[in-house]
Amino acid sequence: MIYRFIIVSDEVDDFHREIQISSSASFLDFSNAILESVGYPDDQMTSFFICEDNWEKREEITREEMNTSSEVDSWVMAETPLDELIEDEKQRLIYVFDPLTDRCFFIELKEIITGRTLAKAECTGKSGIPPKQTVDFDEMVKTSGITDLGENFYGDDGFDESELDQDGFDMGSGPTEVSLDSIDDMF
Repeated sequence: MIYRFIIVSDEVDDFHREIQISSSASFLDFSNAILESVGYPDDQMTSFFICEDNWEKREEITREEMNTSSEVDSWVMAETPLDELIEDEKQRLIYVFDPLTDRCFFIELKEIITGRTLAKAECTGKSGIPPKQTVDFDEMVKTSGITDLGENFYGDDGFDESELDQDGFDMGSGPTEVSLDSIDDMF
């Protein structure tokens, strides 16, 4: 069987990739296909999350074995075939490509093609320019106007809590916040 996935970003409106891959391929093969399709180097601790319909994360498939308790299932990309965790069309996944800032792609299995296999994953459709793989913190500080992030940042007399957004994460001119409903509209 072949899985046909659509990949979108909440950072770039016109960005999408379509990847077809054998259902028996590993999550590492899928990760490599994604990285190749967007031109990112393979130098981050990426991970996949199997998601509920509302994008709530469930199982995590990590790049490397993480030291977890034996009570929790541990999934490693190289050892886990796609069809072990993905069986139905419309299955949703999140692919975290920048683990330091938790930036990700949203993925949906659009079609299961039976009676065929692929030796290697193929990017069968692409549009738009992908977001940068990692955030340049020096550039973020320069554009946000924050110049002192020292240990006294929150204890500083000049700190005004009302300057932050309601969640306290406003970093200035970063990516625009997009609701998960608008992600659904992209598919």
